[in-house]
Parts: sequence; structure tokens; C-alpha cells
Amino acid sequence: MSAADTTTTTEVPPPMSVPPPSRPVLPRRKRTFNATPWLLLAPCLLILVLVLGYPLVRLVTLSFQKFGQSQLWGFLPADWIGFDNFTGVLDDGEFWAVVVRTVVFAAGCVIFTMVAGMLIALLLQRVSGWVKTLVNIVLVASWGMPIVVATTVFKWLFDADYGILNALLSKLPGVEMIGHNWFASGPQGLAVIMLLVVWGAVPFVVITLSAGLTQVPAELEEAARLDGAGAWGIFRHVTLPILKPLIVMLTTLSVIWDMGVFPQVFVMRNGHPEPEFQILTTYSYDRAFVVNDYGQGSAIALITVLLLLGVVAVYMRQMLKIGEVE
Repeated sequence: MSAADTTTTTEVPPPMSVPPPSRPVLPRRKRTFNATPWLLLAPCLLILVLVLGYPLVRLVTLSFQKFGQSQLWGFLPADWIGFDNFTGVLDDGEFWAVVVRTVVFAAGCVIFTMVAGMLIALLLQRVSGWVKTLVNIVLVASWGMPIVVATTVFKWLFDADYGILNALLSKLPGVEMIGHNWFASGPQGLAVIMLLVVWGAVPFVVITLSAGLTQVPAELEEAARLDGAGAWGIFRHVTLPILKPLIVMLTTLSVIWDMGVFPQVFVMRNGHPEPEFQILTTYSYDRAFVVNDYGQGSAIALITVLLLLGVVAVYMRQMLKIGEVE
């Protein structure tokens, strides 16, 4: 008998399965309603309802009524006429001319504001500290200037008889601008008003973009520079993607503000904008308070609100896309 035959195999018992430790069952906490935050927010919510809610409800109500001077003074009751105000507005060719003029005007203001603001913000990153401080003081001062005061200054600058701009341009060889009326035609006059709007909007864009540029990592710019990228390449592939959420926000706000421009046009044209200077805000004002058709004026204002809501919807969609990418 060999040794192999005498060797007995020892059977190893299977490992015992240890049950996982049971988690302690915690008692469910009852959700209690905490009224303290709502009480703290109540004054603010009440003010918002009174300041924004009631005028908006009244605007919607008037847009579906026949409401003129007789209804305003209480001689006749307001009649509900359904969508007649909207039908009258949408069938008017003058209204669509005003819509196109408003869109072109707002687009020009937004484009020039964003381009000028970005250029000035980039320039402020490359100047000395005292120059940067001086420019910021000037920007804040111009931003804080009341619109009526700024409009009055621009009226003097572009005055046909005493305007300093005409006097300066006339000093150029072969140029005679003395007595030139910048508001003789709609395009020239709207260009002046557009310059006024851009001048008032650029400071906010510059200050916001300057703050955003401080968040651009210097390491990324240095790496792009070592890879052979120039100034434009660094701006396009490094700076611009980081600033994209900020640019989207500023562009959307600029569109909303420039679509709602009113005092610049109203004051510049002495309270009576000519037909070639009418935009949606002044057109709605004229229909309501000059023609005394408050129903159609409210309908035009409500259409403007709906257009702006479309802009806000595009903004929210872009911000959600940016959030998904990040």
C-alpha cells in the first residue's frame, strides 16, 4: 500500500454566511410647518403683489375692454369686447412697422453695448491701477446719472444750432455741419438715441464683465499661450467659454431693457415722438394717453410683455443648457 493510498483528504467545511448587520430603524420625524420664513417674506411679497400684480391684472383686464375717456370719467361703463383690441392692433400696418423698428433698435443697442462693454472690460485688465480706478469712477458716475439729465446733455450735444458735435465736426477739412439737424430723419435720430442708450448701459456691462474676468484662471491662459495661441485664440477658447453664462445673462437683460426704452425717446422728442421715432413703448403710450384708447394701448403693452416673456424663455433655456454642460 502506497503512501498515497493511506493519505486521507480532509474536507473543508463551507464558509458560513454572515448575515449583514441590520440597520437601526429610526423613527420618522414629523414634518412641521415653519411659518417664520413666510412671515419674514410677507412684507416683500405684499409689496410685489401691490406694485406688480395689480397693474398687470389691470393691464390684462383693460386689453379686453372698450375703455376710452367716457369710461375713464365714469360716464359709460366699460364694455367687454373680447379680442377686438388685439385684432385691431394686429391688423394695423403701422403697428408692424413699429415692431420692426423696435426690434432693430433694440438689437443695435444690445450689440453695441455688449461689444463696447467687452472691449472696455478687457482693456481695464491691462492698464495700471490708478487708470483702472479712474475709469471705474467715471463709469459709476455715468451709470448713476438720471436718464432725464443724460438725455438733456445729449440734446445739447446734438443740437442743430448750438450743438458742440456739429461745431467739432465742422473743424474737419471739407466738412460743414453747422445747422445740421440730426433729427430730421428717423434713422439718424434713432442712431443718436441708440448712442444715448448704449452710453447709459455700458457701465453696468463693463463692471459685471470685469468681475467675471477676474475668475478666468491665469494657468489656462498661460497653457494656451504655450500651445501657440494668440490673443484672439485665448479669448475665443479660454475667456469666452468661462464668461458665457455671464454674457448670456447680460445679453438677455439688455434685450429686456432696450425693448422697454421709453424716457430716452420721449424726452429727446419733447414728449411728442414723430411716427418715424415710435417704438412699442411710446406707441402704446400714444394710443392710451394721446388717442385716449386705453384698451388698444393696453393690448399693445400686453403684446410687448409677451414678446419679452419669449426672450426670458430663451434665456432660461440657454441657462439650463449651460447648467447641464457644467
